[in-house]
Amino acid sequence: MQAGDLAGATIVFDLDGTLVDTAPDLVRALNQTLDLEGLPPARLEVVRGLVGRGARVLIERASTLAGAGFSEQRLDQLTLAFIDFYRADIAAESRPFPGALEAMDELSQAGARLSVCTNKRTDLSVQLLDALNLSARFSAIVGADAVAQRKPHPDHFRAAVTRAGGLVERALMVGDTLTDLSTARAAGAPAAIVAFGYGGAEEGQGADALISHFSELPAACQRLLATA
Repeated sequence: MQAGDLAGATIVFDLDGTLVDTAPDLVRALNQTLDLEGLPPARLEVVRGLVGRGARVLIERASTLAGAGFSEQRLDQLTLAFIDFYRADIAAESRPFPGALEAMDELSQAGARLSVCTNKRTDLSVQLLDALNLSARFSAIVGADAVAQRKPHPDHFRAAVTRAGGLVERALMVGDTLTDLSTARAAGAPAAIVAFGYGGAEEGQGADALISHFSELPAACQRLLATA
């Protein structure tokens, strides 16, 4: 890929399960939260399949699997507890997926802007990316709390593009779940789904690109955006 091939393009990344493998730290915080209610710990492989709609939904899904249900008020309280547990050591075991840094370097060198569109809270997203020395790579980091309608609503994607200084017509979504794919489709944008993410290859069916390693992403972006 040559410098300038993606000039004017914006590559929008989902965070958990796409850019960063956060499941080990999420399961730690989740199990500390479940323990408050005397519920059994969730397994890492189960939690990977529950991530993607924010902390409250994660707690709700995990407690349902454990046979428990909570009032809206108690869910609010447990969500706050989860956030405290999580932020206390947010990147103890979280790491970018293999090849992510190199792919972002190549995209940036080709002229693309990078942005984050995540259903994680913005403050937690920034804290995580700061801890991993990744924040400076992004022109915008837009969490669920920073928009009126979060993913899969297309306005979340549009905000991630425009706040990065880009145009929706020249933007692409990189994600790992049907939520990400649906978001891109609703916004009229192409989507690249990472088969190694928490959603797995099955959730990438119908995507414009299904990639098995981040090394494949720059070529996919060039194919989908360079002549857009």
